[in-house]
Amino acid sequence: MEKNYQALRAKSFALRQKALDMVYRAKTGHIGGDFSVCDILNVLYNSQMNVTPENFDKPGHDHLILSKGHSVEALYSVLCDKGFFPESDLETFSQFGSKYIGHPNNKVNGVEMNSGSLGHGLSVSVGLALAERMNGSGARVYVVMGDGELAEGSVWEGAMAGGHYKLSNLCAVVDRNRLQISGGTEEVMAQDSQDARWSAFGWNVLHAEGNHVEALDEAFEQSRACSGKPTVVIADTTKGYGVSFMENQAVWHHKVPTDEEYQKAMEELKRKEAACCE
Repeated sequence: MEKNYQALRAKSFALRQKALDMVYRAKTGHIGGDFSVCDILNVLYNSQMNVTPENFDKPGHDHLILSKGHSVEALYSVLCDKGFFPESDLETFSQFGSKYIGHPNNKVNGVEMNSGSLGHGLSVSVGLALAERMNGSGARVYVVMGDGELAEGSVWEGAMAGGHYKLSNLCAVVDRNRLQISGGTEEVMAQDSQDARWSAFGWNVLHAEGNHVEALDEAFEQSRACSGKPTVVIADTTKGYGVSFMENQAVWHHKVPTDEEYQKAMEELKRKEAACCE
């Protein structure tokens, strides 16, 4: 079946608008990482994964762990768009008593695990992938990590285990936007040797333009076709992607837009959404 990449591109910008609204309304959030990871989540949920509100509580569906849990606004936006909960719920984000808190909360329909304590998602995903292989379900497990997160030792314990068990139903995605809260990744903890590191642990290593839906979709198809080892997709992204004054700016890791910045950002995202449909 031919895929409608034009619609997928437009949806990515619509999802960014939802995330922008959430951060602006709540006066808290991680908008830079939301915008870099948005295309990854969009392609996974709308082109690759077998997971819906109807099958989420049944065995055998595909799994998504957002290990970089601080980008929860992007995840909530995608889940809302997929029908896991009404859009009005997003208005309660980070409000007192709301279950829509600032990191993934498994009390929210569609969220697999509480995450955001960085470095845990890959290890949990290894366990999930092992369980689904034992069950013979055919379900796939995806884990999305930030590149700054790869400084955590537990990531490499998970990588070692994933390679050891040859988990071909496991796909890790690195949101490689090259910025973290304290600056550029290569200054904080250099990691341009990622290919060699993952390969040494027995992983199939792929690269993709992380803000390009067709490239991501092709990489995930390649990961699905790989047998005998897990796959990591190193997705080269731009932090703050989609809003010109936010792109590649470390300050937007955790910054709330002013009224004027919100209006400018929303106008730019709407223009780009519309341009995808022309």
